Amino acid sequence: MFTYTIVVYTGNRAFAGSNDYIYLQLHGSRADSAETQINTSHLGFMPGSKRAFQITCEESLGELVSAKLHSEKFVTEDQWFCDKIVVTMPDNKIILFPCYRWLGCDKQLNLWPAKATLPFQDTHPNHRNEHLKRQKEEYRWREYVKGVPQVIDAETTDDLPAELRFSFTKGKDFLFNALKTRIYLKLKHLADDTSSWESLSELQKDTGCVISGNKTLEYVREHWDKDEFFGYQYLSGLNPMMIQRCSKLPENFPVTEEMVKDSMGGSTLKQEMKSGNIFLADYKMLDGLVGNVIHGNLQYLAAPLVLLYSNPNGKLFPIAIQLKQEPGEENPIFLPSDSEWDWKLAKTFVRNAEFGVHEVDFHFLRTHLLSEVFAVATLRNLPPPHPLYKLLFPHIRYTLQINIMARNKLISKDGAINKYAGVGGQSLTEVLKRATASLTYSSLCLPDNIAERGLETVPNYYYRDDGLKLWSIINKYVDGFLCFYYQSDEHVQKDTELRDWIREIHKYGFLGNINSDIPSSFQTLAELDKFVTMVIFTASGQHAAVNNGQFEYGGWMPNYPSALRMPPPTEKDEATEETFLETLPDIGTTVNGIAVLKLLSTKSTDHYPLGKFPEDLYDERVPVKVTENFQKDLKELSSFIQKRNKPLVLPYTYLDPKKIDNSVAI
Repeated sequence: MFTYTIVVYTGNRAFAGSNDYIYLQLHGSRADSAETQINTSHLGFMPGSKRAFQITCEESLGELVSAKLHSEKFVTEDQWFCDKIVVTMPDNKIILFPCYRWLGCDKQLNLWPAKATLPFQDTHPNHRNEHLKRQKEEYRWREYVKGVPQVIDAETTDDLPAELRFSFTKGKDFLFNALKTRIYLKLKHLADDTSSWESLSELQKDTGCVISGNKTLEYVREHWDKDEFFGYQYLSGLNPMMIQRCSKLPENFPVTEEMVKDSMGGSTLKQEMKSGNIFLADYKMLDGLVGNVIHGNLQYLAAPLVLLYSNPNGKLFPIAIQLKQEPGEENPIFLPSDSEWDWKLAKTFVRNAEFGVHEVDFHFLRTHLLSEVFAVATLRNLPPPHPLYKLLFPHIRYTLQINIMARNKLISKDGAINKYAGVGGQSLTEVLKRATASLTYSSLCLPDNIAERGLETVPNYYYRDDGLKLWSIINKYVDGFLCFYYQSDEHVQKDTELRDWIREIHKYGFLGNINSDIPSSFQTLAELDKFVTMVIFTASGQHAAVNNGQFEYGGWMPNYPSALRMPPPTEKDEATEETFLETLPDIGTTVNGIAVLKLLSTKSTDHYPLGKFPEDLYDERVPVKVTENFQKDLKELSSFIQKRNKPLVLPYTYLDPKKIDNSVAI
């Protein structure tokens, strides 16, 4: 007789236990065990429990190939969340079967041993192929907007399998935070107020409750209209992706030496360009777009060009702003020497353009939508035994749920962006299309992106400094993990599941655009390492960089206005405090916008920082060691960042690994 000892682990989450009848069958290379009920005496499984059983067989099952779980109703329909099953073989060898899925009533789950295998190494491929067939039926692509990455074919989060949805804890936190913010606004009777702010003092008084106690947000409120802070935000603020070194002025931005000489201490534009001290931010993506209609009033968009100068102290200052792309008499170039309200209004139009490009392109498209593409392609093409599935699994957690919620609550017809942002409506769709068409592989790979924008040496660029260190750590982790499984470039080329994975990403994510330089196949391990590093960095570090500071930099509305109610000025010396306030969003738009930013920046208690993996997905020595080294490297980076930040008046924290989620989960 051959005895197999089974230890079953039930997930430690709300409602994970079950009183249903649960049955287990082991499939071996020589024989299968009988189907055995593993929760006897109707005791069921309690959340967080660990229970042992034995299965006795007359003959050896041989090598364990898979395990099958299925359930039958006891009294009422129930679901069970199984973390893992550990089998001790008759020869005392221990086999881990990861699960981390819900088992519904009258359903079944097929589990594989934790040891990862490539498809051509699998001696029993039938289970693998059947699994992928089911996955492709369950996870289907759907066109969201023509010319934009495709998404999961699911109308609501209820259409997703339970294990891909928010945990009870996270869901409760998310709803509570949304309700708490909304109640505050309703009690203040501000949410539906369509009148203008009477003064910035009134704005500060009525929104002070949400600002008080947040040091960064308090700093933003005090410095939002200072040129030094305006320039700082391009490097280490909410969107550090717009700025690039300028060695030649664009033809449509006719800045003269006379205009800017006073801003550069008597130096010339030509000299400073040659020295690498001139930078450009170009919002041409917004050119020609018509603003949204909010509360019955048309909003206005600008497509600015901004020229910036890095002074000898390493501080970045704006020295010229043109609010439209086409130069002309009715499109003046605004300068720091202009009147206070002219210059302040010009910078505010830039900050509104920043809202549109940041939220739609760099935040929604380049992190949320792309991470959804990677998640769907992974679920459809990589079975649980595939090493890349195990590597990517923590980095797709909750992504499908949060994106479906975003499409239904934020960017739907009645969503927050369309209700409270000037870039909403038809402009939102057009910006998404333009941004997708401009996507390139190099822009998603941080080292390449920094080099392309000529920002290798610009001072005080903490996003670059921390980001490059983080990219290197992730790349080391990915390389160590994948090198263990792919012994040669030939193994990469022979992996049919990997081939299908990247083909779908290329086709459905980047719409087959060959100009994007996104690979449609991999020939070498080095190519695979780089791409997977990009995938993980996008879902973790890059999302944190453009997401986590939304409330801190946008909670004081004039620094990050979602909409503007007056057109860009066509002449100088006409702006006043009154016209400035009339241009800012109305009271209701302001407070509802703040509420959304507050919600999207709130960390839930169900937070998995980068490198914290609650699932045991593999038990081989090398991957375990590689993961431990990854966690050690992240801890050292976190310590470095915290030490660097101590003397800073405005610390840059968004790429501290402790503050980065494994996945796009908010």
